[in-house]
Amino acid sequence: MATWLITGCSTGLGRALAEAALQRGNNVVVTARDAATVEDLAAPYPDAALALSLDVTDPDQLRSAIARGTEAFGGIDVLVNNAGYGYRAAVEEGDDGDVRTLFDTHFFGTVDAIKAVLPQMRSRRSGTIVNLSSIGARITPAGSGYYAAVKSAVEGLTGSLRKELEPLGITAMVVEPGGFRTDFSGRSLQQSPEAIDDYAETAGKRRKENDTSHGTQPGDPAKAAAAIITAVESDDTPEVLVLGADATSAHTDVLRAQLASLEEWREISESTGVDTQQSEETP
Repeated sequence: MATWLITGCSTGLGRALAEAALQRGNNVVVTARDAATVEDLAAPYPDAALALSLDVTDPDQLRSAIARGTEAFGGIDVLVNNAGYGYRAAVEEGDDGDVRTLFDTHFFGTVDAIKAVLPQMRSRRSGTIVNLSSIGARITPAGSGYYAAVKSAVEGLTGSLRKELEPLGITAMVVEPGGFRTDFSGRSLQQSPEAIDDYAETAGKRRKENDTSHGTQPGDPAKAAAAIITAVESDDTPEVLVLGADATSAHTDVLRAQLASLEEWREISESTGVDTQQSEETP
């Protein structure tokens, strides 16, 4: 049995993960901006679940949630940074305030949660940090530049974090979901207030009023939750867990295209080194 703290449990993958972790006998600190939206999750598990209000952009609330979870269950073994939402806009269309809020939520909220939980994980020499990303970080679709950017930042951070923590008995993992039947493309999706006509055939096609993907996504959140738990409990937790056949296919296509481009430009890339012989002859 482990103690999980999961952010963003009111709907979607966070909710499915909290349910699955509780059903498997774990303790779970179930959080959302409004605790009332997750009290139904906690109610059937009075001894194993703690429902708390948590806005991840508030560092004091983060520290309080971790402290209360630690007091209730003795420590946080698994931190899942899941809270977030989608944002669509052509890069030129992006509202500065909206973009900063996006980064405050997805990136700086994740950083603050990690910093708050690591001291106790380091003291125990154990723990797992799970950071939710998206296949969007790989495929960088038109209209999702800011969302892809913030998730790429989370992935870069997690890669370095994993290397820093491995000698301490702690691991970190990125989860890259494809399309799952959650509110991500519906209620939770935000976009720039104004659209520029010149982007109608690129970013414009993915605006909410033109997107028909909501409710038709191929992924099952319950199965995604089970896969995450399996990875966390594994002796060989992956650095990146890709979820969904659509995501694995897209991820593979991107890697192949990048490798092909690398090989095509290898000669030019490798022609940029200092000429050793000329350097040695220069007085």
